[in-house]
Amino acid sequence: MIKLFRSKIYLALFLMVAVLIFGVMGYRFISDYSWIDAFYMTIITVTTVGFSEVRPMGPEGKIFTVFLIITSVFIVGFAISVITEYILSRNSVQLLKKKKVKNSIDKLINHVVVCGFGRNGMQAAERLKAYKKPFVVIEKDKEVIERYDNEVLFIEGDANDDEVLISAGIERAQYLIATLPDDAANLFVVLSARQLNKGLFIISRASLVTSQKKLFLAGADKVIMPDKIGGDHMASLVVMPDLITFMDKLSMEGEHTINLEEVAIEDFANKVDCNSIRDLDLRRKTGCTIIGYIAPEGEYIINPEADLVLRPNSKVIVLGRPEQIRKLNEMFHIQ
Repeated sequence: MIKLFRSKIYLALFLMVAVLIFGVMGYRFISDYSWIDAFYMTIITVTTVGFSEVRPMGPEGKIFTVFLIITSVFIVGFAISVITEYILSRNSVQLLKKKKVKNSIDKLINHVVVCGFGRNGMQAAERLKAYKKPFVVIEKDKEVIERYDNEVLFIEGDANDDEVLISAGIERAQYLIATLPDDAANLFVVLSARQLNKGLFIISRASLVTSQKKLFLAGADKVIMPDKIGGDHMASLVVMPDLITFMDKLSMEGEHTINLEEVAIEDFANKVDCNSIRDLDLRRKTGCTIIGYIAPEGEYIINPEADLVLRPNSKVIVLGRPEQIRKLNEMFHIQ
């Protein structure tokens, strides 16, 4: 719709320029005015300001002036209507877009609230999108929002504002990711979010080591230091390059390259007898291999034995090629 109005505006501007050129040429060659006088007569005629002629005109000049006035009135009227319609429609489109976004956010439950859409926020959004996890991004930079608003649900505002967090559905959210570049800003976000939702799982970015403890005290469940992770990764490529390269191959960037999956035991409960890992028999059924087990109390077991008893509210970590992971998800209807 906006593109249609823009094309109309270009048409109106073209017609107005054409009228000016037509008027100048007419007065120059019909009434034998100089170029300056012809331009002056065209402007006062098109704008209908009522000034007198530069000098008396003959019948041909008067007929031309009448024709120019009638033509310019219609074209200027058309231009004004198009510009007015464009401004009103643009406001209407923005209001409708905001209303649509609000309705979409109001329907979300157990979603993720991402605070900040910088480098880390954008990476988090891409990963969440790959796993089809619903999320909302809080961002105060209007240019960033306009650039990506067709791909992401945005709330325009400051994440430190409680009203903005509430409008992002913080009270119904399951996770919050604070990726603001300033540690103090992330600290305030964590404090506010924890007050608004006691059961929220909060992950915060930190730049300084001294900020970690403060963020944990404020209510963060996990604190990530991107710079430290990047440095460790580069050093590991020197010490054990092949292993790190292999780990990088376990990509989770999109649905066609997912190699790892976290599955709750309850997802298997109604499909198979799952008293132990051996009972699941995922290797034979899907080609996937269970490489980890997470007990209900949070204990992590790497490479669990086949006879390990599976308990309610526990999870297994599954490794496989993308097509094997897809087969696993389809077979057990894993979301």
